[in-house]
Amino acid sequence: MEKPPFLPSNNLKTINHNQNLLSVNPVSVPLDKRRILVVKAAISEDLAKFVKAEKAVTFKVRAVLTVRNKHQEDFKETLVKKIDALTDQIGRNVVLELYSTDIDPKTRAPKKSKEAVLKDWSQKSNLKSEKVNYTSDLLVDSDFGIPGAITITNKHQKEFFLESITIEGFACGPVYFPCNSWVQSTNDHPNPRIFFSNQPYLPDETPAGLKVLREKELRDLRGDGKGVRKLSDRVYDYDVYNDLGNPDRGNDFIRPLLGGEKIAYPRRCRTGRLPTDTDFLAESRVEKPFPLYVPRDEQFEESKQNAFSTGRLKAVLHNLLPSMVASISKKHDFKGFSQIESLYSEGLPLKLGLQDDLLKKLRLPNLVTRLHESSQGGGLLKYDTPKILSKDKFSWLRDYEFARQALAGVNPVNIEKLRVFPPVSQLDPEIYGQQESALKEEHISGYLNGMTVQQAMEENKLFIIDHHDTYLPFLDRINALDGRKAYATRTIFYLTQSGTLKPVAIELSLPRALPGSRSKRVVTPPVDATTNWTWQLAKAHVCSNDAGVHQLANHWLRTHAAMEPFILSAHRQLSAMHPIFKLLDPHMRYTLEINALARQNLINADGVIEQCFTPGRYCMDISAAAYKNWRFDLEGLPADLIRRGMAVPDPTQRHGLKLLIEDYPYANDGLLIWDAIQKWVRTYVTRYYPDPSLVCNDRELQAWYAESINVGHADLRHETWWPELATGDDLTAILTTIIWLASAQHAALNFGQYPYGGYIPNRPPLMRRLIPDENDPEYMSFLDDPHKYFLSALPSMLQSTKYMAVVDTLSTHSPDEEYIGERQQRSTWTGDAEMVEAFYGFSDEIQRIEKEIERRNRDTGSKNRCGAGVLPYELLAPSSQPGVTSRGVPNSVSI
Repeated sequence: MEKPPFLPSNNLKTINHNQNLLSVNPVSVPLDKRRILVVKAAISEDLAKFVKAEKAVTFKVRAVLTVRNKHQEDFKETLVKKIDALTDQIGRNVVLELYSTDIDPKTRAPKKSKEAVLKDWSQKSNLKSEKVNYTSDLLVDSDFGIPGAITITNKHQKEFFLESITIEGFACGPVYFPCNSWVQSTNDHPNPRIFFSNQPYLPDETPAGLKVLREKELRDLRGDGKGVRKLSDRVYDYDVYNDLGNPDRGNDFIRPLLGGEKIAYPRRCRTGRLPTDTDFLAESRVEKPFPLYVPRDEQFEESKQNAFSTGRLKAVLHNLLPSMVASISKKHDFKGFSQIESLYSEGLPLKLGLQDDLLKKLRLPNLVTRLHESSQGGGLLKYDTPKILSKDKFSWLRDYEFARQALAGVNPVNIEKLRVFPPVSQLDPEIYGQQESALKEEHISGYLNGMTVQQAMEENKLFIIDHHDTYLPFLDRINALDGRKAYATRTIFYLTQSGTLKPVAIELSLPRALPGSRSKRVVTPPVDATTNWTWQLAKAHVCSNDAGVHQLANHWLRTHAAMEPFILSAHRQLSAMHPIFKLLDPHMRYTLEINALARQNLINADGVIEQCFTPGRYCMDISAAAYKNWRFDLEGLPADLIRRGMAVPDPTQRHGLKLLIEDYPYANDGLLIWDAIQKWVRTYVTRYYPDPSLVCNDRELQAWYAESINVGHADLRHETWWPELATGDDLTAILTTIIWLASAQHAALNFGQYPYGGYIPNRPPLMRRLIPDENDPEYMSFLDDPHKYFLSALPSMLQSTKYMAVVDTLSTHSPDEEYIGERQQRSTWTGDAEMVEAFYGFSDEIQRIEKEIERRNRDTGSKNRCGAGVLPYELLAPSSQPGVTSRGVPNSVSI
């Protein structure tokens, strides 16, 4: 038996009738003999009958509550804390009640302890340590059984963050309660909070004493779907995206409602705010710095909040100061590439005295002033050098690097095998006309090593990034915007003998030809000075297309927005004691909060995304159009690679498929992590669902999956491709896909944004000019000064610095990041020792993967990740330090 730290004070007490064991007070027993004495305490049946006949006696057990303090408190918080310390002594305290897994045979109600209070709150109220342990003695009967739940009533004025509870004194050993939750004052929530022990139970296996509490906790989390949510609420519910626009500000701020009959889209967390004055269907806005509602436990913890706030304030400085500089100097365009590079070495040039004057006018918090004062030479206005410039500052000009980033850059998920040539559009010809490609065999035949196009396709040598159908429906509207110009692009790549890609043609399409111009044109690698600049402009337009698709479809839609319904449903339908909730818990952390911040600051009308990306006000329309083709069953890595023709099924290969491009860093590293996740999930699922009937009869599990589809993804609920949930294999596949998207897929798409996009010419998010041809009035100015023309086609200085500040923030790991293979309370998150051991095995596998990725990045044969001036591919390397590191796989979509 494991020695409990606290046992009953009486020398002889019944502790477990089922096992007929007695325990001896450990205080009077020498340590070296304690185990022997406990073993000898096994009693005869006659003595057991005698003990059972006696009236149950009462003894004490101890609860140890670990509460996490804030590092920094404002004056109001400090004052309330002191008041709570005083009133705690006169009865306004924290009250605990322990519940058994058994029910009382007489009352048919759960067995529970006497109410008890935290006895040392006032004495420890001034402790400044990050974590403080508080204790309480609870009185229970000797036939209490095993503790399974505890309720807490907070009669203080102030909420507190409860990390965990440990109950000590039972014969079974310490009982752990992982909480990680804010306990609100009864002023906000009069009902006691319920916490369950770490012992997992399927619904039908719920002990009788916990059934009512399990159901009540889920009812509380669902709410009633009515009213305006308070910031202290813990209610998870759904709504459509009806809060991105602000029609009260005028027509320029009207945005379509996403989700519902007109425009399909995933659902988001409901806040219940009142409608706007001018549109009853649009929810009123809450503008920064005021917080949007998410359930209280979904809000950033303090270290994350501080890191994010600091980054956000840096972004404010980067946004506002360049705006002032640009308006004062009237020089919106970069004069040369050296001026862009000076942002990293010298920072933004400010006139004497302007910096201090602006800081005063902005009235930013003291934190900013301290940062400003501690920075040397206006360091806040100086950007970190992006990784793309760290090894070879001219690499972005080269076709090799342009193609390499399709396999190992920030958006490696759009490249496909070329299956048909010329490429065929899937757009409705009755709406968009006949969209025949301008690409011809003669455009690319000279680059195919003597092969015909058909031969090259058959030998898997031709690949394509096709953004034609994504952009063409919106081009008329985009190009009518001031300072926005775009094509719908297609790029053809040839796979060389060395395993690297080479771009061989770029098709640029417009909806219709302007007078004297062509609607489609093909640009091929340069043969002289003029075509060199044309080719560079064409590549820039491809990168701009790709940046938009990456941000709006692959990053935001497929990881952030598509995951939110699964998270909402998990909290609403899966009890905290459900083993699948325990598995998913670390992969849901912070996602609702970061998505709410995105609706407030990034994807909203005139938000950062609209300001910085070519589609402007039509950004979210493009995202919604992409959702029509979203398929959950093809979101897993192997299925996605096969869908894009980048791999073919092959059971003889390590991962069950064969890559058509062997040196495909994203796929190579991703498959290692995918397999590790799948193996871990299969082990976990098999433990609780050895028989398919258990999956089918698990009402919480089935309700979670059904609600995720029918409510969270309601607009696609009738699609036939949704996977069934009838067996353990089905569940393994669904959970593996969710965990992959929340962790590795998001990491691959997010944390390279500043390392690759922080240097605007490498990956411009916005283009302001089309490519002139001989009939355009601008053609002569292009010939006279192509350098100046190229820079004028890129984002302005204001647009560039604003974008750089934002992606710098988005690419940053916070100090409290939790990476794959890690989790809070690593040894006690579940009471199932077998699964704790399996998780340690998963962690070990993740560490082995990290070493393998490091080895691959040193392999000179892998030319897409190793070579002179070539960046290693580390976006799927599991661990990272805080900051912008271009590596690290967090458990969840947390930024």
